[in-house]
Amino acid sequence: METSLHRQLKELYAGDAASREVRLDGFRIDAIADGQLIEIQSAPLGAIRDKVRTLVQQHDVLVIKPLAARKTLIKLKRKNGKVLSTRTSPRRETVCDLFSELVNFVPLFPHPRLTLDVLLTEQEEHRVPVKKRRRRGKDYRVLDRRLVQVVETHRFRTADDVLALLPEELPASFTTADIAKLLKIPRWLAQKMTYCLRRMEAVNVIGVSQRSRLYERRAA
Repeated sequence: METSLHRQLKELYAGDAASREVRLDGFRIDAIADGQLIEIQSAPLGAIRDKVRTLVQQHDVLVIKPLAARKTLIKLKRKNGKVLSTRTSPRRETVCDLFSELVNFVPLFPHPRLTLDVLLTEQEEHRVPVKKRRRRGKDYRVLDRRLVQVVETHRFRTADDVLALLPEELPASFTTADIAKLLKIPRWLAQKMTYCLRRMEAVNVIGVSQRSRLYERRAA
């Protein structure tokens, strides 16, 4: 079922209703605007990799990835029922969270016909309580996600666009620990970041220091 977030982003990027939900080359396309195919992907990017790989053979494609920089959790008694509670989620996504998914999309990106827009958004998530089926299962079900506002847009077309996310304060040779410290992200996420940049040939491995790989930016 389509979420409000998905519908709102389609309206934002392609206001003409006639250009939304189009069938093309055997695929359903979210929207077409100015000759560019638009795919909105709240789910993992890897899920549309093969679809996009086929489409970019003949079309310009824009993939839109919304991340929740701020999310308000609204718990309802039932669908369309009374609001039981409202709170702000402690989880705040940043543009660096892109790399947890880009690792499965980097075999395709960058591509001359592909653009990736990462949106940092403020969202509302509407939930209703459910009985747990497993001990570690969730005690709620998500009814809908709604866009409150787009806070920032980061557009990526080339490896250099992605490379620009590395902090300027990095030394000439650096480790994933250096990235994690400066960007204030977990080490595992910094490792995914360098993996993607290596696949894009934007950074090189130049050695090892204290059992950690040393990297350097690609020469201009």
